[in-house]
Order: sequence, then structure tokens, then C-alpha cells
Amino acid sequence: MLRVLKEASFSSKLRAFPYQVETVEAIKGLEYAAIFHEQGLGKTKIAIDLALTWISEGILDSVIIVTKKALVRNWEEEIATHSHFKARTVDQDAKTLFYAFNTPARLYLTHYEACKSSQNAFALFLKTRRVGAICDESQKIKNPDSAIAHTMHALSTGFCRRIIMTGTPIANRPYDIWSQIWFLDHGKALGNDFKSFKQTLDLPDESQGDAGRSIFSKALADIYTKIKPFTVRETKASCGILLPTKQVENILVNFEPNQERLYLKFRDELRSEVVRDSKLVIDDAEAVLKRLLRLVQVASNPILVDESYRGIPAKFPKLYALLKTALSAGSKAIVWTSFTANADWLARELKPLGTVRVHGKMTISERYASLTKFKQAKDCRVLVATPGAAKEGLTLTVANYAIFYDRSFSLDDYLQAQDRIHRISQTTTCYIYNLLLKGSIDEWVNELLSAKHVAAKLGQGDIDESQFSAEMSYAFSAMLADVLNLHDTKEHQNSPRL
Repeated sequence: MLRVLKEASFSSKLRAFPYQVETVEAIKGLEYAAIFHEQGLGKTKIAIDLALTWISEGILDSVIIVTKKALVRNWEEEIATHSHFKARTVDQDAKTLFYAFNTPARLYLTHYEACKSSQNAFALFLKTRRVGAICDESQKIKNPDSAIAHTMHALSTGFCRRIIMTGTPIANRPYDIWSQIWFLDHGKALGNDFKSFKQTLDLPDESQGDAGRSIFSKALADIYTKIKPFTVRETKASCGILLPTKQVENILVNFEPNQERLYLKFRDELRSEVVRDSKLVIDDAEAVLKRLLRLVQVASNPILVDESYRGIPAKFPKLYALLKTALSAGSKAIVWTSFTANADWLARELKPLGTVRVHGKMTISERYASLTKFKQAKDCRVLVATPGAAKEGLTLTVANYAIFYDRSFSLDDYLQAQDRIHRISQTTTCYIYNLLLKGSIDEWVNELLSAKHVAAKLGQGDIDESQFSAEMSYAFSAMLADVLNLHDTKEHQNSPRL
């Protein structure tokens, strides 16, 4: 039994909501569990309370919270806010790691890259005491072939308790859940054969017909049936707390003439690359996706692909008008874009409004400084951010407007990003705007994300198969012909997997 000279209080500084208390009680005695509460419902609070419960009741000696590298500082603040403990942060420095693992600490905080680079040290530490793991944003290990997933799978048997947490476990592709669940139960629920599991869980296209869609919907529903015994899931509609309304609106804008000419040029050139012998070639799916992404860039801001472009991108005037409306009402706003170069460009163009930016090419310290300024400075009213750098683990409820200047093919990016503002502690109606360029790939992306969202709801147990059948649309498959101008091809219905 681990002993320390002076123990901090195990009591929580802040009172939990009833559903948070119920979650801790439901899983504290389980060897492993998944917390899949919708983003914005305080999973961090649940994790901290669970860790304190395990330690105070003598179930474990220590708990390691594993998160993304960019979220370590956020977790340090959350732990200080909710508990009387100070977590010992473990990074990739070997000396720091050795010292940390040879002290009687109760609560450790680390990130996935540290686990990977120091896997042997972590494995040895797990043999010295009873340790539990809480893996935050567990979609980080969704790819079973990644080095980080291999590391976490290898370490999993050394943890006496295992928890995974994410609000979007299968948002992008339903089969993303397999690796996360394998970390918990080593194949008991979803099997050991990832390839077989994956086979029936791609969004079906038109060529597969009703039979293929039926197989897909049954496989989706089976996921939640199999993981339900150790899974807790609450949505904003089911959790029993009252959050402000979230209003989502798609805004169509017309092409700027020079932008349209460039878009059509790229579209037709890309068309010639993806069509062979009057057929859409999908054997090189990665290349096709890159070409589709190029169209998203042109629809967003032509300067991303052509530095000679001198026009005003079609979406920008509408973006500016929306921001002026928000700021005149005393609100703050977040502008989301998928591209770092676009974030830089938008931040420059919007500088008179009081703007900071956050994206992946900035250091973690720079990102933190921008976020702190946005949250605390009255004259800083607009944050331009990429989902990859700011979509997870952050509470940005100082804003109640979120404007998507463009979107990627990832539903996870979209849902996580918009709910930075619509979450516990928000007191004002939230406005989510999606800017879509009429007649462009933007409209296809919107249909694709809608289909992914309905599929995710079935796989997560939010709806049943009958609701899924009523809500699901496969229009995105047929729309690909319009996106790439493939109406004269014979097999345009075969769409790449996104």
C-alpha cells in the first residue's frame, strides 16, 4: 500500500451535477469503462472525481490521466479548480520521469507522446503500485496501426482500472471505436479482427443498394449493444440540465467571379485526374481525397492555392457582417477554418476587430497566450482557430458565436469545435453559422457531415434503427458527380471513403 506523510483532502471543491455523480457511482467499481458523454457536459469533472474516489476508497494507489499534449496545461487548471490535489506532470524528459515515478504521488498527468517515447518506464512503474488510467480524448488512439495506439494497447494490461473519454467516439468513421474499446477489454466486445470489424462499417454508397444499407445499419446498432454494459453516455438533451439554445444556420453565398473561374479550372483539371476511361477511379482513394480537399481550399480562399489571386473571397464579406453583428451586441466570436494559412490571413484581415489566432504551427505557449487573451481581454473579441489546435478540451464560453468559414470532411472536427462555446457555464444563446459557397463542394461536405452525424448517433445509442432510417440520407453519394462534373461517366456513384 502506498503511504504518504500528509494526504490532501479528497473532497471536491465544486459540487457535481446529478448525472456526473451517477456516472462516478456507476463505473467506480468496474475494471474498465467508457465515458462517452456529449462534448460540453463536464467529463473532466467526472474524471477528477472518479480518480479521487478510487484513491480515497483504497481501490488504487495512483491514477494517471493521459491527454493530448496541447491540453496538459488546461488539465492542470481543471485539477486545481476541482480538487485539493496538485497533479505531478510527467513529460518526455527522462530525469523528470524517473523522479516522478519514484515519489509517492497520487495523481499524475501526462500526454500520449510521453507514453510512447517512455513506454518501458511507464510499464515498469505500473509494476510498482496499483495504477489506474483515464485516457482523455481517446480518439487519439482510434487508428490501431498508429504507434501511439500500439503503446497504449501494450500498457493497458498494467493498469488496474482503465477509462476512456470522448464526446465523439465514432464521429468520423464508425470503425474508429474499435481500437479505443480494445484498450479497455482486449477484444471481448468488438472482437480481435479489426479488418473484419471495419468491413461493414463504411458509409455505403448508391451501388450497394438497400441490402448494403441494411447491413450497415445493423452493424452500427450492434456496436452500442455490445459496449453498453461498460459505457455511459449522456447528451445535452438527456442529462437533466438546462443549457442555452444552440441555433445552427447554413448561409449560402454566391461565387466571386474570379474565384468561380479558378474553382471551375481546378474542378475540371481534377476531374481529368480522377476519371479514367469514363469511370471514376477510387483505387487511389488518398489521392482523390487530396484533390477534393483542394476544391475546399479554393471555395474557402483562392489564395491558398494561387498566390496571384487578388479578389475578395466570396465568404469574407458575409463573415465580416456576421462578426459586426455579434460584436455590436457585446458578444465575442470564434471563426473556424481548417487551414493554418487561412487562419493567418483571416487574423490579419480581421485585426481591426481585435483578433487573435490559434493553429498547429504555433507553439503550445503561443496558443495558450492567445486563448488567455481571448478569454480575459475585453478588447480581444475574435478568435480565429483551426479545429486541430483548439477543438478539444477547451471551454470558450466567453463567446457565443461560432462561424465556420470552411469545414473538413471530419465530423469530429465540426462537433468538437462548435461545442467549445455550447457547454456548461454558457449562459447565452449560441449561434453556429456554416458559410457555404453555392454550387461548390461546400454543399457536398454539408451532406456528408449530416450523414456521418446520423450514423454516429445510432452507433452511440442516441437513436434506434427506426429513427436512423427516418433521418439518414445517402444524398452525398450521388452529389459527388456534381462536385467533380462526372455526369458523363458510367460509374460516378462509387465515392471514396471519408
